[in-house]
Amino acid sequence: MEFKAQSFDPVNQPADCLLVPVPARGALAEALLPLDNATGGLISRLRRTDLQSARSTALCHQPAGLKAHRLLLVSTGDKPLNDQSFISLIAGVASQIARMPIKSVAICLEAMAVPGRDRSWCAQQMARLFGEAIYRADQFKSKRDKPPTLGKLVLKSSGRSEAAALNRALNRGGAVAEGVNLARELGDMPANLCNPTYLANRARDLADKNPRVNATILDEKQMTELKMGSLLSVSAGSDSPAQLIVLEYQGAAKADKPVVLVGKGVTFDSGGISLKPGAGMDEMKYDMCGAASVLGALHAAIALELPINLVVVIPAVENMPSGKATRPGDIVTSMSGQTIEVLNTDAEGRLILCDALTYVDRFKPASVIDVATLTGACVIALGNHAHGLFSNNEELANRLLASGESAGDRAWRLPLWEEYDKQLKTNFADMANIGGRNAGCVTAACFLGRFTGNYRWAHLDIAGTAWNTGNNKGATGRPVPLLVDYLLGLNA
Repeated sequence: MEFKAQSFDPVNQPADCLLVPVPARGALAEALLPLDNATGGLISRLRRTDLQSARSTALCHQPAGLKAHRLLLVSTGDKPLNDQSFISLIAGVASQIARMPIKSVAICLEAMAVPGRDRSWCAQQMARLFGEAIYRADQFKSKRDKPPTLGKLVLKSSGRSEAAALNRALNRGGAVAEGVNLARELGDMPANLCNPTYLANRARDLADKNPRVNATILDEKQMTELKMGSLLSVSAGSDSPAQLIVLEYQGAAKADKPVVLVGKGVTFDSGGISLKPGAGMDEMKYDMCGAASVLGALHAAIALELPINLVVVIPAVENMPSGKATRPGDIVTSMSGQTIEVLNTDAEGRLILCDALTYVDRFKPASVIDVATLTGACVIALGNHAHGLFSNNEELANRLLASGESAGDRAWRLPLWEEYDKQLKTNFADMANIGGRNAGCVTAACFLGRFTGNYRWAHLDIAGTAWNTGNNKGATGRPVPLLVDYLLGLNA
């Protein structure tokens, strides 16, 4: 999509659709009076009849007095907007417009404000949400859905100076949307196509198109030489070989320490010998959404030419049952030398992540953030709204929490206390891969924490946020917005 901020007269602005947010009550904003007068009081009348509740809309075709082909009014309600209500409102309107035969939309925000947020923040969110609205998961349909025609968004600015700031914000939001949609595309792909080798090939393609990115793909022989016994224990039962994907983006001096993003890439999780129930198992193609999200964040960083060094590491495997599969009770040795008793082969994400987290120490990172659809326990704890956040560093945790708030992609911090870590004790190895039913998401994070003592580390459990179920089934692309906001803030 093309995004642009410029000064224009809404009455005479040519567009397929003119979008105007209006409050449900109170005096009509002075900036909206010319529109109301030009349309013979249409806005005032519709406010009284059709726009009394927040997010209600009124669509007028060929509105008399305006050059726009359509006028779409959306009610902001009678209460001040906050971050989440603004995002929810714009997301709904963007989805509505994307389903209509509209090629261009012009937006006037004069009557809309979010306390504590400036217009640049609003502009960035609008670009992201409209960019996300045009995504379609129909690439495998024999008769594809009618593609969205929306290709241009023009945001009204107060003048040339503000237009420059708004255009920067729109550019950021558009890049985030591209990253989100890449993550959604990969997440929505079926596992018979999107396997570890496919993910590795997509990573190579991304590097081939960007001179600042270098790709290294380690095969199972190379991982064996590195003694990644934990990671390889997960892929042992699959005919699809594991891949360790490493992408290095250089946007700063070589001496600058990189940020490392590690994404769990289980392209299908049957549970292995600890087989999952059949109902809903199709959704286990989404167990690679951590990998998809770090690729989406890298895509946005490249598009924005961020002046940072960034490393993306993806342990990509398929977890399947077979005669060669790891059994409950088996003991494996991780790259760190620590031994693990595998009590449940369905707790496989931590087994691949621990070796990846040991591997990234070679980059001498400024910080490491792993992203994983790790535990159903996190869904029980936080539902589908917030990511679970764990960290061994207060500053890193606080910055990620703030980025989640700023991006409208929120996280909630959970503890990494020694009392929980003790639940991983076993008689037969250095640790077990599960700690019992209690606090399952916390003990999983404690397990990962045993491999991250040399650097600042945070873990995002996205099991409840990476995809939607039911009639709205599909990958969400989260936490790409949070990650990109964090990366943007490194040079703020």
